[in-house]
Amino acid sequence: MKDLQELAAYQFKHRSVTGNKRTTWNVPISEFAKLTHNPIRAIVEGLNIAPNPAKPFIALSIGDPTTFGNLQPPEEIKNAVREAVDKNSNGYGPAAGFLDARQAVAEYVAHQGDVSANDVILCSGCSSALDLCLSALAGRGQNILIPRPGFSIYRTLTQGFGVECRYYNLLPDKNWEVDLDQLESLIDSNTAALVLTNPSNPCGSVFSKSHLKAIIEIAERHYLPIVADEIYEHFVFPGQPYYSVSSLSTSVPVLSCGGLTKRFLVPGWRLGWIIIHDRQNILKDVRKGLANLSARIMGSNTLVQSALPEILSKTPQSFYEGLVETLQRHAEVAYKSIKQIRGLRPVMPSGAMYMMIGIDIMRFPGFASDLDFVEALVREQSVFCLPGQCFEYSNYFRIVLTVPEDMIAEACKRLEEFVEKHYQMDENIIAKPNNATARRLC
Repeated sequence: MKDLQELAAYQFKHRSVTGNKRTTWNVPISEFAKLTHNPIRAIVEGLNIAPNPAKPFIALSIGDPTTFGNLQPPEEIKNAVREAVDKNSNGYGPAAGFLDARQAVAEYVAHQGDVSANDVILCSGCSSALDLCLSALAGRGQNILIPRPGFSIYRTLTQGFGVECRYYNLLPDKNWEVDLDQLESLIDSNTAALVLTNPSNPCGSVFSKSHLKAIIEIAERHYLPIVADEIYEHFVFPGQPYYSVSSLSTSVPVLSCGGLTKRFLVPGWRLGWIIIHDRQNILKDVRKGLANLSARIMGSNTLVQSALPEILSKTPQSFYEGLVETLQRHAEVAYKSIKQIRGLRPVMPSGAMYMMIGIDIMRFPGFASDLDFVEALVREQSVFCLPGQCFEYSNYFRIVLTVPEDMIAEACKRLEEFVEKHYQMDENIIAKPNNATARRLC
């Protein structure tokens, strides 16, 4: 409210008019643009990142699996796009996407529940899908529930509309399960949606069937729709069962968001989707709203849409399995190394492509926070990780597991060297800061 009052005062002060005509330039920023904020960019841009010139830079911070070139999409999907080019698939398409492309997605997500092409909306990447869902469900004065730690995109997409983000806690000592009591305590009559990220960015956790059912029961008690960010649903390590939340819900409507980005290693192709799971026809008006919002732009990438049926049906299973095996191996290499480093507490992921690592910050008296820790790690060892405060969770940092295995091993060696230099064994330290204390530092 204070920001809006200041903006209005500024506009009034600097408006120079004669009658109804301006007599000088006055181009103020819109309220929506002023309120929109990307916490990760703001935090990272504020860091003093100056790598050690004597050591090659290792970025364990980038959520783009293609950055280092070690993970490549299969030839089958490249050929599908080449064929689409030859077919001259260059024109505009329907706002919600071509029918055959939407039908292909409906068949591809059959594990989520029974849906048809009419339940599918194609978008410009998964972030666009999330944008449409949250824009359709929540408005000024309402609130949404989002995970902590969690990806900052939910806050970025909603705060420009004046929507409050309320953070429900994930518990590291329970493999990042939701604190169900705390979650339910956040809900009131203005709560518009529950955002569920499974598998998790940044935690790499995968919720059990029983835990998902407990979350659904809370949503059902409070008549709360779920927005399911399931872009990593196929990045689940062997031996860990996965359940889409919509497959377990009979009454709570679910908007499931996914896309090609991660599983197919093509983030630049910008093809995502919304799957509307609404067995009780609760989202009748929301469907109309999603259709209206889809029409704001001329639909998603039609070249990739034209290739989509081939991409989804002809990508070999061996590609999928090999990619997940690689991520699991990288996770094991990192976890086994880091768990031996005193002062650090890695949480082994069950999926996705990330790992969260706790810092016993009181054992590092030279650093006041995870931000200081990360800055010094770059400065001394040329290893860059995202600080936990990027995900509203202090005294942790996140690493990505998509970099080449030898780089992960080298980064872990440097991390150990860094910790041995700065770790202090102080017998007077009898307690670590708990998560609640850490979050107050944000």
